[in-house]
Amino acid sequence: MSNIRIYQQILTFVFLFNIPVLLNAQSLEQDIVEANPQQAAEFEAKLIQSARQLTFEGRRSGEGYFSADGTKMVFQSEREPGNPFYQIYVLDFETGDIQRVSPGHGKTTCAWIHPDGQSVLFASTQDDPEAKTKQEAEIALRESGEERRYAWDYDANYELYRYDLATQEYTQLTDELGYDAEGSYSPDGKWIAFASNRNAFSDKLTATQKERFELDPSYMMDLFIMQADGSNVRQLTDVPGYDGGPFFSPDGQQICWRRFSEDGARAEIMSMNFNGENVHQLTRLGAMSWAPYFHPSGEYLIFTTNRHGFANFELYLVDAKGKREPVRVTYTAGFDGLPVFSPDGTKLSWTSNRTASKQSQIFIADWNHQGALDLLQIDGAADQPTVDVGSAVAAAADSLQQTQAGFTPEDVLRHVDYLCRPELAGRRTGSEGEKLATAYVASLFDHLHLQPAGDNGGWYQEFEFTSGVSLGDDNLLAQNGVSFQVNKDWLPLSFSQTGEVAAAPIVFAGYGIVAPAADGQDEYDSFVHLDVKDKWVVAFRFMPENISA
Repeated sequence: MSNIRIYQQILTFVFLFNIPVLLNAQSLEQDIVEANPQQAAEFEAKLIQSARQLTFEGRRSGEGYFSADGTKMVFQSEREPGNPFYQIYVLDFETGDIQRVSPGHGKTTCAWIHPDGQSVLFASTQDDPEAKTKQEAEIALRESGEERRYAWDYDANYELYRYDLATQEYTQLTDELGYDAEGSYSPDGKWIAFASNRNAFSDKLTATQKERFELDPSYMMDLFIMQADGSNVRQLTDVPGYDGGPFFSPDGQQICWRRFSEDGARAEIMSMNFNGENVHQLTRLGAMSWAPYFHPSGEYLIFTTNRHGFANFELYLVDAKGKREPVRVTYTAGFDGLPVFSPDGTKLSWTSNRTASKQSQIFIADWNHQGALDLLQIDGAADQPTVDVGSAVAAAADSLQQTQAGFTPEDVLRHVDYLCRPELAGRRTGSEGEKLATAYVASLFDHLHLQPAGDNGGWYQEFEFTSGVSLGDDNLLAQNGVSFQVNKDWLPLSFSQTGEVAAAPIVFAGYGIVAPAADGQDEYDSFVHLDVKDKWVVAFRFMPENISA
């Protein structure tokens, strides 16, 4: 994208709206995270401080989740000799000890420590008769110099297991053909939410479903919930495409997850009630947004998205109701994903390849909760539309996708078409239509990688204005004991001074005109012979007839 094209788009909106923006030539050509790592670190410092690497061993590690008391973290890592797949480990923050809790063979993923701290939930293919054969085949492939492009393996032999930390015994919780994984406990430990494509193996599929499932096993993925012992399994979602990665809200009343489009190219962050009702879409970024996680306050969620490029996943925040535009957290090139908060909300942990080897490991940092509230404009803070701006953000993404390389007149008309839609109702300052319009423009600027210069590092800037004037209850006009009726006999003007005006004599000043001599016309002054000090001045409205302006 050329600088000229970007500047054309910027100027189109800068003249329409007073949106504060700093134009940086380098950031216009490429995202600032690639152009200036130091500046990227400064941007990240708004929300995360003292970031440090938490895991170092193995080929890669990731997807770490805190225990309910914050003293431990369970994570997955490729570090076992003879097994090229992930295994599950528990890190003790107090001692630094790391314990493997999976059996060491097969594939594993998505672990969670029970709230009582006595057991660990994870998905595994450990009972697959072909588990070790698959390990050997993968090792042979890598030793040959070949390595398949990374893609998640929805092995139909994945089942959910509970590992007792005291007895070191495994209990199988699911036993259905299909991928049963991505499980997490409810805050009270009584329920498990998980993802599964089991229906693809038990139900009769249509020709379309069968074709799509053969191409992509995640196409038939839905969300389920069951009691902690594996009983009372209930299905929560039933739509085409991948629903996965469910997590409970801090109060256990809601579940957040990622929902992919049918073609698997895009994903958005979703939430619903514990029972599957009140499904609500929180993001409308038109990108691959996934791995949502609630902050312990319940005010907002953090998630991963590639809205800045397929190879550049970043962390973003969205308010829990999805009514505000998402806010960016990380700015470092590469992969930043799978974020989680500590139970007290003061720490953020996530998986990143910002390592020397460029392989993914787990990082941890101090979290600025108040800064997040400010950036999201939660609790009535300034700089935040109160209407649902999701439609405006989606419209901006759609407009950008259709924009031509040379920025044609059709591109301008497309933007004007949105800004002039009836639902924007003229975009009067402070109205819902104005908030939709500015959200549309701000989203476009964000997609163009401009640096915002508004309040709290956002796109908006607070200012005071008079949105209307109304009459009070104590307006009174009287003469010689006779009162005149407001709105019938007289009407105060909007610029009138508020307060009591003492009784005084009245003088008449005609039309109240003061006009200097010009173009052959004599000077005229309605007040030249009048003494108006401390008096009421009465004048006609409008202008006299047959007079030039």
